[in-house]
Order: sequence, then structure tokens, then C-alpha cells
Amino acid sequence: MAARIGVVIVAAGRGERAGATTEGPKQYRRIGGQPVLRHTLQAFLAHPAISAVAVAIHPDDGEHFATAAADFGDDVVAVPGGASRQASTRLAMLELADRGLDAVLIHDGVRPFVDAALIDRVVEAIGPQSGALPCLPVSDTLKTGENGLVARTVDRSGLFAAQTPQGFPFAPILAAHERAHAEGREDFTDDAAIAEWAGLPVRLVAGSADNVKLTWARDIDMADTRLNGAAPAFPDIRTGNGYDVHRFAPGDHVTLCGVAIPHDRRLDGHSDADVGLHALTDALLATCGAGDIGTHFPPSDPQWKGAASHIFVEAAARIVRQKGGRIANADVTLICEAPKIGPHREKMVAAMAAMLGIAPDRVSVKATTNEGLGFLGRQEGIAAIATASVAYPGSLPE
Repeated sequence: MAARIGVVIVAAGRGERAGATTEGPKQYRRIGGQPVLRHTLQAFLAHPAISAVAVAIHPDDGEHFATAAADFGDDVVAVPGGASRQASTRLAMLELADRGLDAVLIHDGVRPFVDAALIDRVVEAIGPQSGALPCLPVSDTLKTGENGLVARTVDRSGLFAAQTPQGFPFAPILAAHERAHAEGREDFTDDAAIAEWAGLPVRLVAGSADNVKLTWARDIDMADTRLNGAAPAFPDIRTGNGYDVHRFAPGDHVTLCGVAIPHDRRLDGHSDADVGLHALTDALLATCGAGDIGTHFPPSDPQWKGAASHIFVEAAARIVRQKGGRIANADVTLICEAPKIGPHREKMVAAMAAMLGIAPDRVSVKATTNEGLGFLGRQEGIAAIATASVAYPGSLPE
């Protein structure tokens, strides 16, 4: 069973350094036409690993939050924050305590450019008794100063700038927060510091230079410019195709697009021989030049014998996300004389949408016969053709 992962977004600050506006604190300032916090929320709500989101907000910001979270419904719960970031984080975690979560990501509400690849890296690094901290190596030369003069140069080797989301196993980090609260410790500047204090190891993972924290008014202006001018004249939209075919063998069902269908024969081949998902796996990998299904899951490897093919599709989707891609749509055409696909299409679409982490209306399953011609027409097997479209960062090369 996949781990249940919650998110705490800390957005209860006043943000005075960004200046006062009628839009409210900086987390509600608009960039790209939407509040900063809405961009942050969308990044997590779009990620398939996330089960619950709690946002710590200032008690005076209810109307601002309602605007920022409009139409998110029960996917997001607001929690009145405390007097400090640390207190707000604890209160939001308590709100999630009865959700049966295995892990939690704690994120600054004013880091709106967090992406799926960074979330993946943090999630994958969380252990049962260890957390994960995204960070960047310090690149600037560091100095200490006294009385307005340089005192010395600091060795920057081994120094990192911390980012969020910081990820932890849920129960241990909540226990650490509760212990700090009970002992009156309110001086921790981030959750990794609380974990250190509580003896919870924290792994370093690669952060993202794009994952900036909006602190000053100029940061917000730059973010707005970035979003308003972010759409390149020629966006990098890539399309991949996949094809697969398997012969029939004695059996009592076939598995197509993740759905078991009763039939007088089965398909013989790699894993569960799901031609639809095999073709889709190849289509996804093709969008980023990552080889094909045989590259990653060779049929000669006994561990894949009889394996469920959703494993391959989900792995291909992760590869796409790690390269910054966003899956726009997926289309599979099944070619067979039997069984009938129509009665099972809705379940197939739902299964594939869950594998890809996209909405069902971005998934299509079609079927056609081969008009009695060739090996497909003679009902010797089933074939599938798949197409996937993925948007990648940047623009087309000139």
C-alpha cells in the first residue's frame, strides 16, 4: 500500500517586509493573476502522493484564504495559526493527526514555485525514523563582521541553504513538536532544527533554485513578471507513441489498461501482458528519450514475471516528473475482435488516471477491430497503440 502523505503549509505570518497592500499579507499578494498561496496549494494538490493538506492561517485572514482556496473544497482545511511559525506548524499537524498519515511535508506558503520533481525527491527520502531536507549548496563567499568591518571569511564547504518542503515520518515529528511545546522551546527556525534537537536524523536532498521564498516586495514583483512572461512563444510540448502486441494463450481472462476482463483465453507475454499499459509506458518514456519498457523492465528478469503492469506506467510517470514534465493527456487504442471493450472503458480510464496522477478527462481509451484481417482478425492476439503528450519546462530550441 502506498504511504499516506499529508502537507502542512505555513501561511499565518504578517509579511511586513513585503510591504502593506489592500491584497493583504504577502501570501495573498497576486502573482500571475492569482494569490501566492493559491499557486503553492495547486502544486501540492496536483501531486498524486498527497492525501491531505492543512494550512495554518492568521485568524484575521479568513476572507483572504477563502479567495485563495476557492473551489478546493474539502481538499484543503484551514487552521488558525499560533504566535510563531513553530506554533502554527504544530497546530496544523494536530489537525491532521487523525488522518492515518505515514508522513508529512511542511512547506512555506510563500514558496509558490515548488514542483513535482522536488516533492518526489523529498517523499522518496523520508524513512520510518528519518526526515528529509531539500537544500542547495551555499555558493556565495561568506563573511563574519565586527564593528562594520570584515572579521573573517567562513569556509563554505559543507554549508547548505535549507528549503521547504521538509519531510518527516508523521508520528515522530509531531512528538518532537509536542515535546518542544511542553518544554517551552519556541526558538527553532525550521522543522529540521526541531528534528535535530529531538534526535531524528534528517537526510539532505537536492533542492531547486526555482523554489525561492518570496520575502520582499521585489521578490513578489519578480515572481509576477516570471509568471506573466513565463509562457514561451514555442512551449516544449512533446508527444510519444507506443505499440505493443501479445498473442493469446489458454486462460480465463485478459488484463487490459489495468482492468481484468473475463475471456476464454489470456494474453501471453511480459508481466501480465497488458498491451494497453505496455504501449502507454513506451509512449511516456518516448517524450523524454528515456528508452522503452524493455530498457527499464527487461522481460528476461524473473522479477517481472506476472507483475501488474501499472508498476511500469507509474515508473514511467515518475521519470517524466523527475525531468520536470507534466502529463497533458494519454490515449490508448486497443485493436481486437474480442473481448468487447466498451463495458469496461470507464474503469480503464479511472485506473489509468490514477496511475498517471491526472484527471480522467485527460485519459482516453478506444477500441477497434481489424475487420477480420491478419492475425488480429483471426483472434490470435491483441495489439495496442498509445500516445502521450507531456509539457516540459522551457521552450523549443531555435
